Amino acid sequence: MARVCQITGKRTQTGNNVSHANNKTKRKFYPNLQKKKFFVESTGEWVVLKVSTKAIKTINKNGLEATLRDAHKKGTLSL
Repeated sequence: MARVCQITGKRTQTGNNVSHANNKTKRKFYPNLQKKKFFVESTGEWVVLKVSTKAIKTINKNGLEATLRDAHKKGTLSL
């Protein structure tokens, strides 16, 4: 899987580098993705997810299973 967060669905965005002379060239904005191991208490297993740092904060606040449930409802979950 390419540069896409498995929880939030954040992906690479495109934009322009703009020089002082107002020349525009294409560039990419990459999300801050990290591979992180999480412990699933209900199954007693560890899972490795490629998630953005915002998703890590959300998981730390709400818990992994609640975050996965919310992402599934929103349709952003890609496991």
